[in-house]
Amino acid sequence: MKKTRTDKQLSTRKKFLYLLLAVFLLATLVTTFFGKKGFLDIQKAKKRHQELQVQVQQLTAQKEKLEAEIRELESNPTALEKEAREKLWLMKPEEKVIVREKK
Repeated sequence: MKKTRTDKQLSTRKKFLYLLLAVFLLATLVTTFFGKKGFLDIQKAKKRHQELQVQVQQLTAQKEKLEAEIRELESNPTALEKEAREKLWLMKPEEKVIVREKK
């Protein structure tokens, strides 16, 4: 049985359609993984989100610590005096401060 011209054209059309479908699927896969808002971008965004959540937790803990320190300084005059002496080098008028050089 010989193939007629229409059978050859049909075969060529099928090949072209398969090729077109393959190119379409390949383009879809490439854009799914590497395109804007693709799989890789989503994974990077998730990682960044987790990093930011950890940073928020650290900053929240630091904020709570500082707020506790503020409450302590507002309510305890001894703690306030200690901070003033250590950080600001304040002293009472009748005191003499001796400073040693660090070796």
